[in-house]
Amino acid sequence: MPEITVRGVNHYYQWITTTPSASLPQKPVLVFLHGWAGSARYWESTAEAFKEDFDCLLYDLRGFGRTRLPQTPLGLSYALEEYAEDLAHLLNQLGLKRVWINAHSTGASIAVLFAQKYPERLEKLILTCSGIFEYDRPSFEAFHKFGGYVVKFRPPWLAKIPLADRFFMARFLCRPIPNQQRQAFLTDFLIADYEAALGTIYTSVSEHMAKTMPIAFSQLSIPVLLISGEKDQIIPAPMGKKAADLNPKIRYRMIDKTAHFPMLEDAPVYLSCVREFMGNGE
Repeated sequence: MPEITVRGVNHYYQWITTTPSASLPQKPVLVFLHGWAGSARYWESTAEAFKEDFDCLLYDLRGFGRTRLPQTPLGLSYALEEYAEDLAHLLNQLGLKRVWINAHSTGASIAVLFAQKYPERLEKLILTCSGIFEYDRPSFEAFHKFGGYVVKFRPPWLAKIPLADRFFMARFLCRPIPNQQRQAFLTDFLIADYEAALGTIYTSVSEHMAKTMPIAFSQLSIPVLLISGEKDQIIPAPMGKKAADLNPKIRYRMIDKTAHFPMLEDAPVYLSCVREFMGNGE
């Protein structure tokens, strides 16, 4: 399993490309960031679609997927700004000065913070299921309490229960996806590090982020495509449109009859949107 040490943590990463491994990178590099309690696994089919034109770099965020936390605490917080710094260090370790990014959900928030701080390191940015929200203390406190229960109750045997993956993914999807992908989502959720999973719940849905993200979106200076799923219950499409309206650099597209994973629920339309944006010279 390929790993690279980033700020004291061994990060899982992989290349999906037609370029021989000894010659990487030869083409423009497209980096994929996954969302909360997920992994790079769900980006693999999208990366496969772009590997002829890009050297696609996928990695698992600190504490998620195959990137396990060390037993000795390193003093790193779970603030999304820290995850943006993880990305900067990862690119430095791999000698990548300028890249493209496609990021999803919580990963998209991390990418926006990265782009705000390091615009010179980005060509273009694709945000999938991202947006801004207003701070509401009672709702946020209820979400944190519920999220704590969800993170705490994750018995490994849950993955062996028939149809558990279907129930788990029901809120995230509008259209069906292959069984193997559903099972991978459930597995990633069950193996996510407790501290990382809980910590990012508190940092991503917070008063700080509610104030920070509108500023970050408004300050983006590179071309951005923001794609929402029409039926997304996690980050509803109006939140994405609200973010896009903050900056003329942001193009907005909503994909009909998809929810929180439009790249898997309607891959042809999703890929068409992204390719059109990538091919535009702006």
